[in-house]
Amino acid sequence: MTAYELAWYGVDLRTGGIVEDLPALKPSGALSRKLGASTTLQFDLALAGAPPEWEAATAPGRSLLVAVDTATDTPVWAGAVLPRDGGSSTSVQLGAATLEAYLDARFPGTQTMVGVDQATVLTNLIAPALTGGGPPFVIDATATGTVMDYLTDDGDDKTILSCCQEVMGLDGGPEWTIDVAWNPAHSGFVFPVRIRSAIGTQSASPEAVFDFPGCVSEYVLSESYERDKGATRVIARGEGEGSSRLTSTAREASALLAGGWPVWEYRYTPATGITDPDQLEAHAAKSLSLMAQGAQVWSVTAVASVAPRLGRDWGLGDSVRLDVERSPRHPQGTSTVARCWSWELDTGSDTVRPILVED
Repeated sequence: MTAYELAWYGVDLRTGGIVEDLPALKPSGALSRKLGASTTLQFDLALAGAPPEWEAATAPGRSLLVAVDTATDTPVWAGAVLPRDGGSSTSVQLGAATLEAYLDARFPGTQTMVGVDQATVLTNLIAPALTGGGPPFVIDATATGTVMDYLTDDGDDKTILSCCQEVMGLDGGPEWTIDVAWNPAHSGFVFPVRIRSAIGTQSASPEAVFDFPGCVSEYVLSESYERDKGATRVIARGEGEGSSRLTSTAREASALLAGGWPVWEYRYTPATGITDPDQLEAHAAKSLSLMAQGAQVWSVTAVASVAPRLGRDWGLGDSVRLDVERSPRHPQGTSTVARCWSWELDTGSDTVRPILVED
């Protein structure tokens, strides 16, 4: 049983070099990560315990905060400092966002990619952030074996983040995330941009097992067929009006409908500026695959010091097992293997919360 102790560093955003140790830095909530999206966190820095260079180490737009699990020496979270507030108070308040947010402030320019592997498409979209004065990103991409066409025009003002999320949202689209790791000299950090068909390690028999009763203090299975969560017929639409509006075919969950399910329709516009009918079809197909039987999400709250260790035993995108011996919701017990699509770590309350989604 090893409690989480985090070492916090103020880091230069451009180089990844450590500016200062920040032992007086305290997060006001849980650290969190999510596949293909940014998360945020607020902090309090007590000035009485701040090092001499604390201002440079927390400068908005120029610095980021990195947390390292001291038990395993594993960096687990990094966020760019965006707001900083201080005055007559004895502390300074900081806000930080994981580096996916940086990609929402950079643009891919005009690119035309035809018959290119999905991983190459994402790599090319992110490339301007690597060569144009950005953080020390390191592309870690594995070919998916699936080719696609993708066009973007600089005049559309679509950010790199929006383009990457658009590609990830396609049926069979690749997944991506931005991690944090020590640089080779162990003097600072680099930020691997992982691009895979599926992030993490998927297994029917994962080593990371959360048990109830056991390390799990509580869990909730959330099932929903609310709007945006459940549908048996999906249509994706592009921009425009009336009959000239680009529209996908109606994708239907044929097997469910034949088995007696009612028709629940969902129409939406997946992204701005889509002019490729094939992309609309792929978005509609992906949405149907996710929504046909509704959302099923397992929210698990476990004692962090007892549970499988984040960053060592499991991580974002990995399969984990939840074993329930019995509970009011599952009196006969249940066992499920699902992927971690996001997580929260609150060291103050010694809790870790993987959010698990069944494929």
